[in-house]
This record gives sequence, structure tokens and C-alpha cells, in this order.
Amino acid sequence: MMLSDQALAQLFHDARTHNGWQPKPVNDALLKQLTELVLLGPTSANSSPGRFVFVKTPEGKEKLRPALSAGNLEKTMAAPVTVIVGMDTAFYEHLPKLFPHADARRWFTGNERAIADTAFRNSTRHFATRRCKAAI
Repeated sequence: MMLSDQALAQLFHDARTHNGWQPKPVNDALLKQLTELVLLGPTSANSSPGRFVFVKTPEGKEKLRPALSAGNLEKTMAAPVTVIVGMDTAFYEHLPKLFPHADARRWFTGNERAIADTAFRNSTRHFATRRCKAAI
């Protein structure tokens, strides 16, 4: 199935970072659906090192405040949900299951540079390269 020109434009050409939010909560089912879609994207050797935490409470947002830049502070505090994108640097322990047709685990065991590069590249790109438009 091919995506229409309109769908491609919405996903890749017209999508932009939102800077304002409606004061409506985002339900957990929508966040789960978003995460499942993001995880469908390819990663090196199916490494899937990305880990995502959604922060929705005012108390949680306050914990983020010291780490936010001045330009992101107000909009992050006002957003109904904020995602923290992290990475699992022990992702290679799961490769026998995720990439069973090769001994990919040994590519990383003891190779801190390969672990760091692969974890960073394959976790941060999930949300960074997918500009999702949602009715939030």
C-alpha cells in the first residue's frame, strides 16, 4: 500500500514542532499507541535501545524544571504531557532474541564506544525524527 501525497506531506513536509497546547489531558491509551508506532521504526540490528517516560503531573514537571532551557521552560510546563527519551546501554543483552540470526551481542560486549554510539543513535532518533501531529 502506498501513502497518498497528502499523507506524505502531513507526515514529512508540513509537520512542525508545536509550541502551544490545548489544556486537555492526553490519555494513556493514546500514549501507548504512539509508543507502539514509534517502536516500529528500524534500529541497528533491531537493538531497540530507546526507553520513554511520559510525564503528565505538575509534580513530575517540577522535577524537570532544573534541566530545561529557558526557551523550553514555559511550553514544557504548559504541555499536557512531556516525553523523556532515554536509552538502555545494556540493549545488546536482548539481541539474542531481537536479532537471532547472528551473534550480534558479541559486536557490543566490551565495546563501550559501539554501545554508546548505537544506543544514542537508535534511541534519540525515534521521537526526534518523527514529527507527530496529534489533536492535543
